[in-house]
Amino acid sequence: MNSTESPNTREKLFSEFPPVSTEAWEKVITEDLKGADYEKKLVWRTEEGFKVKPYYREEDLKQLEFLRRNPGEFPFVRGSKTDGNHWYIRQEIQVEQGKAAEANKKALLLLTKGVNSIGFKICGSVEVSYDDFAELLANICIKETEINFTIGKQAPLFVKYLIRFLDANKIGYTSFNGSIEFDPLGTLVRKGVIKSVASTIEEAMEMLVAIRKDAAVLPGLKTIAVHGKYYGNAGATLTQELAFSLSQGVEYISRLTEKGQTVESITPAMKFIFSTGSNYFLEIARIRAARLLWAYIVKEYGVTSDELCKANIHTETSSWNMTLYDPYVNMLRTTTESMSAIIGGTDSHTTLPFDSAYGETTEFSERIARNQQLLLKSESHFDKINDPAAGSYYLENLTNEIAEQAWSLFLKIEEEGGFYSAILKGTIQNIIEETREKRYNALATRRDTLLGINQYPNFTEKMDRELSEKLLAPVTCNCGGNCDVKTLGEYRGALAFEALRYRTDAFAAKSRRPKAYMLTIGNLAMRKARSQFACNFFACAGFEVVDNNGFKTVEEGVAAAIAANADITVLCSSDEEYATMAIPAFQQLSGKSIMVIAGNPACTEELQAAGIRHFISVKSNVLETLKSFQTELGI
Repeated sequence: MNSTESPNTREKLFSEFPPVSTEAWEKVITEDLKGADYEKKLVWRTEEGFKVKPYYREEDLKQLEFLRRNPGEFPFVRGSKTDGNHWYIRQEIQVEQGKAAEANKKALLLLTKGVNSIGFKICGSVEVSYDDFAELLANICIKETEINFTIGKQAPLFVKYLIRFLDANKIGYTSFNGSIEFDPLGTLVRKGVIKSVASTIEEAMEMLVAIRKDAAVLPGLKTIAVHGKYYGNAGATLTQELAFSLSQGVEYISRLTEKGQTVESITPAMKFIFSTGSNYFLEIARIRAARLLWAYIVKEYGVTSDELCKANIHTETSSWNMTLYDPYVNMLRTTTESMSAIIGGTDSHTTLPFDSAYGETTEFSERIARNQQLLLKSESHFDKINDPAAGSYYLENLTNEIAEQAWSLFLKIEEEGGFYSAILKGTIQNIIEETREKRYNALATRRDTLLGINQYPNFTEKMDRELSEKLLAPVTCNCGGNCDVKTLGEYRGALAFEALRYRTDAFAAKSRRPKAYMLTIGNLAMRKARSQFACNFFACAGFEVVDNNGFKTVEEGVAAAIAANADITVLCSSDEEYATMAIPAFQQLSGKSIMVIAGNPACTEELQAAGIRHFISVKSNVLETLKSFQTELGI
């Protein structure tokens, strides 16, 4: 701007272009649709149950009250931070019995590699003495590192250990930042019983009261965990995970206030732990909606300060999307999932290593996992800007939609008597089970895609290691039939397809790999499109697929398929040509190879009358169809 100009003399860019109204846009869109259904063509109905419009405009923001708030201001939809988007980069370390020194050594190494948050995971069967505890934290710079413990019944003891350790090392209580993630309600819904942490739910709440009293001197210590990830990793949608987590958080507040605790002492000690899935924009909006809803919930308790309404959120990439086959693709999944969590404003984040579905990770996979976050921070500068989603017509509306959907479900749970009552009845578990089955069906029919699993598999990949049955089944907690509540398991979307493909790999190791041969003939465009479709289709089961450029006659194609020793021959052509070619091909292949028609032609009934039974198309249930072929081939 020229030094003689005042700000009032500036001209708006593009002012020569007249504004276009929504009505004008809609008119053009309607004309372009040429009679097609607007809702079906352009409106996306999410699995969460709300509709996403094809575009949003400034006018769609007018009804959103939270837009008039800045970062750090109630209701914290724009984040709790005002000086950038800083978050803790966390990695998990499994602590085994008698191996505290080994875990400490690994922690110290990770802290030299860019990590600034450590999560020590201690299963219920591991007993940790104070000497073990001190060994875990030896030489770690407490002032610069967030320290977290995921632990069960020893949680009250760990608070005492921590205070003793800080005193022994002359470290100020205010210097500590981290958590002892005690979640008896989460344990109950995940394992079916609470006895691994306490005898009864009342005893568990008394333990929380004792923990809070001891931890009162440690303002930076979170001791009440809400593991929302248990719901997400069991197959819940992101709005369901949010609603159930909020309900669980309210259950803790209600029970602890009944025991004399104040809301002012409870909410600063709470931490929400969410899974982050692959739905990039919705996941960004979900983190923002979580802060929004929790802030309003806590406000209703009449707290004395808005600061007490802040939600502390830790996120972890979802195990639902992890795959055993084509595992390097998991790096791409966890990168976008991490981006969503960070853009959404998470306080700390764990990126699961790409091979975590195997139950054991490697030094290489753990390095890649932390470097994914370091790249987002140091090279992409995601830590510099508060709430980069702010003002986006799309994301602001998604935030509002998710908040409304989650709030509606939250109220439904409250009407049933609250979280504890709902899990005793099985309401929450049943909702998640129903959703999980819908998601599995969407994968089976390819309405949803898991790259490398139910679509675009690596044709040449063979499982080069023996897989235990546990890896091909959900992680469920067996309480021997003595469960107090219906349990949640940990599921992966890929499980059924991986079991299918592994059966083929195991069969091929002992016999030979079944072969699907493409008999491509006739219309060039149609035969190419359908052969590519069919190759992808059968490769999902680990079958060897053989494509071809095309044959001049049916006889030539059949002879080539028989010569190739094809178990399955897929006729790939146009609908019109199937009417004349399919039956002769079927008759010549009879008893020599299973014939399949690629497509759903108008002459299907005629072909079926001639004895042709197998058709594959975009409407096929890929999983069930491939299972039937395995059965027919004796796999």
